Order: sequence, then C-alpha cells, then structure tokens
Amino acid sequence: MSDVKRSPKPQILFEENREAFNRAVEKGQRPDFSNQNLSDLDLSGFNLKTANLAGAYLRGANLNGQDLSEANLHGASLKQAKISGCLFPTNISAEEIRLSVDLGTRMRQS
Repeated sequence: MSDVKRSPKPQILFEENREAFNRAVEKGQRPDFSNQNLSDLDLSGFNLKTANLAGAYLRGANLNGQDLSEANLHGASLKQAKISGCLFPTNISAEEIRLSVDLGTRMRQS
C-alpha cells in the first residue's frame, strides 16, 4: 500500500470537476479508482455508487452520505474516513467497516 499512498490523487475528484464527473457517471461510465490514493479528499456529492474502489487508500476521505451500495471496496482502506450516513454494500459486514475505519485494515467483500 505504500506505493498507493505516494501516488498523486486523481484530478477528476477535485471539487471543481464534480459536475463533469457526475454527468459522465449518469451516461453510464463506471468510475475506476482501484489502487488509487484518495486520502483526505472531499468525495461528498460525487456519484460513487458503482465505483471500483478496490485497493483504494481512503484515509481521512469525506464519504458522508455516499451511496456505495454497488461499489467494489475489496481491499480498500478507510482509516479515519468520515462515513456518517454512508450506505455500504450488503456483502461487507459492519465489523469489517469498523475495523477499516478504526485501524486501517483492508476490507474484504464476500
């Protein structure tokens, strides 16, 4: 994961690109942020429902209110992420999410 931590953040997820990002998702584009450094980004308002976030480093990211119900979060780390009101896939247990937020463990999806 150390390489992921050092990688640059995807500019499409900067606030000024939110509308263009959401338009692309509405047109059927499935966002792929697998193994990306998304730490400390404010992701509120981005449509990540079907995003591929496998292996993503989301330390301190703002995911408040996100619908991630169809997202791939296998191997993602959520240490200190803000997850209030976040809807997770049903195949990830609450304990798995808690461990990832509290300790930074990589999540497993069944």
